Amino acid sequence: MFGTVEIPLWLLILILLFAAVTASTHMLFPSVRWFFRRRAEKVVARLNERLQHPIQPFKLLRRQDMIQRVIYDPEVVRAVGDYAEEHGVREDVAFEKARDYAREIVPSFSASAYFGIAIRLARWLSTKLFDVRLHRIDDAALKDVPSDATVVYVMNHRSNFDYVLVTYLSAEHTALSYAAGEWARVWPLSRLVRAMGAYFIRRRSRTELYRKVLSTYVQRATEAGVTQAVFPEGGLSRTGKIEEAKLGILSYIVDGWRRDGHDVVFVPVSFNYERVVEDRILVAANRGPGRRFRASAPEAIAFTIRYVWRRLRGRVGRFGIAAVTFGRPVSLSEHAATAGGNLVQELADRLTDDIRNAVPLLTGPLAMAALIDLDKPSSFEEVAERIVDLKSRAPAAANDVSLDLGEPEPLERELDILVARHILSRDEGLYRIRDKDLAEYYANSVTQHLSAPAIPQAAQ
Repeated sequence: MFGTVEIPLWLLILILLFAAVTASTHMLFPSVRWFFRRRAEKVVARLNERLQHPIQPFKLLRRQDMIQRVIYDPEVVRAVGDYAEEHGVREDVAFEKARDYAREIVPSFSASAYFGIAIRLARWLSTKLFDVRLHRIDDAALKDVPSDATVVYVMNHRSNFDYVLVTYLSAEHTALSYAAGEWARVWPLSRLVRAMGAYFIRRRSRTELYRKVLSTYVQRATEAGVTQAVFPEGGLSRTGKIEEAKLGILSYIVDGWRRDGHDVVFVPVSFNYERVVEDRILVAANRGPGRRFRASAPEAIAFTIRYVWRRLRGRVGRFGIAAVTFGRPVSLSEHAATAGGNLVQELADRLTDDIRNAVPLLTGPLAMAALIDLDKPSSFEEVAERIVDLKSRAPAAANDVSLDLGEPEPLERELDILVARHILSRDEGLYRIRDKDLAEYYANSVTQHLSAPAIPQAAQ
């Protein structure tokens, strides 16, 4: 028993290494994790003192614990049984499928990453790339939203910079949990997006088990009061118009609301841009078969490098105005008290109308609408006069951040930019539309405000 055993040196090193890892796992690592978790809890406590809508404990759960809560939900367990029976597989195989879906969907929120990195980066990008204009229709009502209410920002989707802008503009109020599309599942972007609190959605999933796992997570988050941000259109607008809402996420949120619990308050958010960075990609997708995006990562990188190089040389500036309107909050409990038979559809219609009616008026889109309305090569004076006429038809509630045409120089600069971008051409002092699809794309963002003849519909 006490005899000498000879072993190779490499084996001794391997045994000691395994012993050190085991000891660290059972003794050192738990203490280190406890230390950093305590520090994270103190950071969150300090943040919650200044946030209008505090970060909820559900959002701070360990990701593995959140996954367990989702997959052991009774509704998910029943869906697992149905999936196994439908596809002829064992229930443990179906259960692993549900676990994979939950791992794909569930975020891993980090308050330090969100407030230490994301907010600063969003502020820097927003102010460096755009002239940001913020408008609140009813600031008092926004401030009066109960602190225990589940707040859901409901937004039109013009650009991927929508995420950046609303993160920056809501930083003093709350931490948002986004519904992110499949574009964000690429590593390492997916790790960062999850740390920001976003959860992933497959836009084209037809599996009932997947939908049940997704709806369970959204309902749990809603019940827990997690602030969310969703795009009811389901994707970027390819026509410039605000499309009708898809009911998936909204129905999950409504299902997660209890009449005897805390309220759910929807805040309509309307975006408009003088220049949408992805405009040509979106227009091309609308023309192409299947309406699919044709952009690639190398093309995006090349565009970024070109823009940064030209910006450093002073040849280009910011992308113009990015205007954002925060609309009047809609209480789900108050809406449900007056709604008819289809609560979700009526809510979606109301929110879509609120978003559409609050889209800011901008000079670039108005110039496109004016030239389409004129339907002929037009002088500067004719364009300016028609813009004034169109603006006069807009309702008083429309958020007008367009140029003051009392001074002609700003409008001339705007038209020069559109000429430089090959959307317009100018010949002998007359402006004409050069790229009809892009002109219609921008004009469609404001025509709901104008009682002018309808802008031609972009291809569906």
